[in-house]
Amino acid sequence: MKTKLWTRRRIVATSVCAAVASAMPAAVAQMPAPEALEDARISMVTTTEANAWQKGKVLKPTFQWELLNLNIDSAKTVGQPMQGFGGCFNELGWTSLSALDEADRESVIRELFHPTGGARFTYCRMPIGANDYATEAYSYDETDGDFALKNFSIHHDRTTLIPFIHAAMKQQPKLKLWASPWTPPSWMKRNHFYAEAKAFGGMKENGIRPDQLGHEGEDMFIQKPEYFKAYAEYFGKFIDAYRVEGIRIGMVMPQNEFNSAQNFPSCTWTPEGLARFVRELGPQMRKREVDIFFGTLERGNPKLLETVMADEEAVNHIKGVGAQWAGKNAVAAIHDAYPQLAIFQSEQECGDGKNSWSYTGYCWELMKQYFRNGSTGYMYWNISTADGGVSSWGWPQNSLVSVNLAEKTFRYNHDFYLLKHLTHFVNVGAKMAKTTGTCDDVLAFVNPDGTAVALLRNQLSVPRLVQVAADRTIFAVELPPDSISTVKMKLT
Repeated sequence: MKTKLWTRRRIVATSVCAAVASAMPAAVAQMPAPEALEDARISMVTTTEANAWQKGKVLKPTFQWELLNLNIDSAKTVGQPMQGFGGCFNELGWTSLSALDEADRESVIRELFHPTGGARFTYCRMPIGANDYATEAYSYDETDGDFALKNFSIHHDRTTLIPFIHAAMKQQPKLKLWASPWTPPSWMKRNHFYAEAKAFGGMKENGIRPDQLGHEGEDMFIQKPEYFKAYAEYFGKFIDAYRVEGIRIGMVMPQNEFNSAQNFPSCTWTPEGLARFVRELGPQMRKREVDIFFGTLERGNPKLLETVMADEEAVNHIKGVGAQWAGKNAVAAIHDAYPQLAIFQSEQECGDGKNSWSYTGYCWELMKQYFRNGSTGYMYWNISTADGGVSSWGWPQNSLVSVNLAEKTFRYNHDFYLLKHLTHFVNVGAKMAKTTGTCDDVLAFVNPDGTAVALLRNQLSVPRLVQVAADRTIFAVELPPDSISTVKMKLT
C-alpha cells in the first residue's frame, strides 16, 4: 500500500508540475508591458552602433522574469573626487580641424568643450615639444650644448597647439591642462636623435642608425648634473612661455612612456634616472605652482613607481600617477599602496584608425578598469584626425572626430559618444558610488549637487530591463541591444 500510494502521489505531483510548466509561457506572454514613467528628475540617453545619443525609455517599477536590479546608495561613495575628463591637444588634431570651414570648426570645438552642452571637457593633455601626432620631430631648443637655453622658443607651436588650446579655452575658460614630453632636445640624449627605434608594422622609416637605438631599462637621457639642471629649466621655460600666451599648465609628467623605445619621438628612462630628474624638476615646478605626476606608466609593473617613492627627496614632489596601455594592470596595486596619490588614465588606447563599434566596446572595458581602481582623471588620445587617423610616422589611430580633408566634412566617431556618456553627466568633484544587484556592467557616480549618474552597458543582442533603486527613487529602464546608456537622477 505504501508503495502504491507513493507512486500515485508522484504521478499527481508530476502532472501538476507539467501543467504549471506548460502554462508558464502563456503567463509570461500575458505579463503586462512596463508603463512609461514621466518624471522630470530622471533622464536617460542611449547609444547603439546605428543610433547615437537617443532618448532612452524610463519606465515605472515593474517585474519581468529576466529583470536586472541595480541599487545605488548615494551615501556610499569611494575614492577621491573626479578631477576632470578630456583629450590631448595634438598638432594633427588642429591641422585636421583647420581643413573645415570656420563655422564647422567652431561647432566641433563647442561640442567638445562648452561647459553646459556636449562633452564638456574640463581637463586635457598636451605635449612638451613633438609627439607622435606632431607634424614633424622638433623640440624647443635644438642648439647643441645650449645649457643656458638662450635659443629656447615655442615658435613652432604658434600655428597649431596654441590656437587649438585658445579655441578650446574660448568655450571652456576654466579648462585645466597637463603636459609631458615625448623626447628631450636631441642633444640631451645619448644617441643625439629624437627617436630610439626603427620603423615597425608598416610605419615610416626615420633614418635612425643602429648605434642610436635605445632599449627599455636604460637611461637614454644623459645622466649628468648639468643636463638635469638644463632640462628642469627647459620645463620651467615651457611653463612660463605658455603663460605669456594666456595658457596655464597646472601639472607635468616627466616622460611619456618611459619604458618604450619608439620610431617616433621617445626617450627611455630607468626609475632611478627619473628619480634623479624629479629631484631637479621639483623646485622648478614648485615655484611655478605646478604639480608633478609620475609617468606616464605604460607597463603593468607597480614596482616601477616604488623607486621614485622610496627616494627621500623625489617623493616630496610626486602628487599623482599617470597610467596608459598596460599601465592599467598596475593601477589597482598602486591605488592600494599609495591611496594619497591621484591616478589619471593619461591616454586611452588608440585603436587602428577604423573607429569601429567593437573597439568602442573595448574602450568601455578600459573605462571600467580605470575608474573601479581609483582613477580620477580620464583622457582620450586623438581629439581629431584626418580620415584613417594616420600619424606623421605612419601609425593609423582612432579619434573622437574624423575629418574628410577633400570634402571638408567631419563626423563624430563611436568613441566620442562613449566618452560623452561620461563627461556630459559626471561633474568635476563627483565620486564613484558603490552599486549592488544583478546589473554589474555599470559605473555609477554621485555628483556634488546630489544627482546620481549610472553608465550601463548591454552587450547582448536583445533588450534588457533594469530596475534601478537609488536611495528612495525606484524606476526601470530599457537598455537597447548592444548599447551604452546613461541614466541621471535627482535623488530625494
